[in-house]
Amino acid sequence: MDIFGPSKKMSMGHDLLKGKRGIIFGALDEKSIAWKVAEKAHEEGAIFTLTNAPVAMRMGAINRLADATNSELIPADATSNEDLKELFSKSMEVLGGPLDFVLHSIGMSPNVRKRKEYTGLNYDWYHKTLDISAMSFHRVLSIAMKMDALNEWASVLALSYIAAQRVFPDYNDMADAKALLEAITRNFGYQYGSAKKVRINTISQSPTVTTAGTGVKGFDSFMSFAESMSPLGNATADECANYCVMMFSDFTRKVTMQNLFHDGGFSYTGVSQGLMERFSPEQE
Repeated sequence: MDIFGPSKKMSMGHDLLKGKRGIIFGALDEKSIAWKVAEKAHEEGAIFTLTNAPVAMRMGAINRLADATNSELIPADATSNEDLKELFSKSMEVLGGPLDFVLHSIGMSPNVRKRKEYTGLNYDWYHKTLDISAMSFHRVLSIAMKMDALNEWASVLALSYIAAQRVFPDYNDMADAKALLEAITRNFGYQYGSAKKVRINTISQSPTVTTAGTGVKGFDSFMSFAESMSPLGNATADECANYCVMMFSDFTRKVTMQNLFHDGGFSYTGVSQGLMERFSPEQE
């Protein structure tokens, strides 16, 4: 028996983003959080454009995502004001009006890639880390505001990590970039919220198996450590996508200027019972 009736089809989504328009930055391959967010946003009824740096676009994988989500690809260097202006202009043209959500999922450190120690950074590369991973977020918000590209109650998210608050030595200058990213979120959140009710937040995600994440020295060991410390276990990329969709939806209209930990409880766990037992002297 068809319990949904003859004209209805079973859907995995709940239309949480039905009628909403957006831009998703940073989808690279099927492991990336931005890729998962695009799939989930499409499932929930959103329409959006996809963007990444021209060099990333040439890798080809993102074309499959565009086809699957009926999205247009618009190359843009997030450190270029002109590219971002073109991105917002074309996105509004393609989608039919101002936007309701933006995901900033951008991060890259030449110092991490080249295994430079934090105490001996290449400062030209350091500037590039900050520009790509954090200052680009300020550019996105500033240009969107000047172009009046976001609707009232629009939701803007950037992906962060707990290294912005705590020391993880091998995360290197990316930790500084995440700290700056979160500061921009608070400051622009006040400005844009006061001006047009736009909400801006960061999501501090568990260590996640992505192309960028696995490039950090000692990633596998730290991921296992985080899993053992988190009472709910590490949050996956799919689970992060669900959280992003909730933050894009109208159910979170009064949440802004926040750094939201999505890490299974890792951020507030001092030590787990398992680790205590591991380092305790054996009892006679």
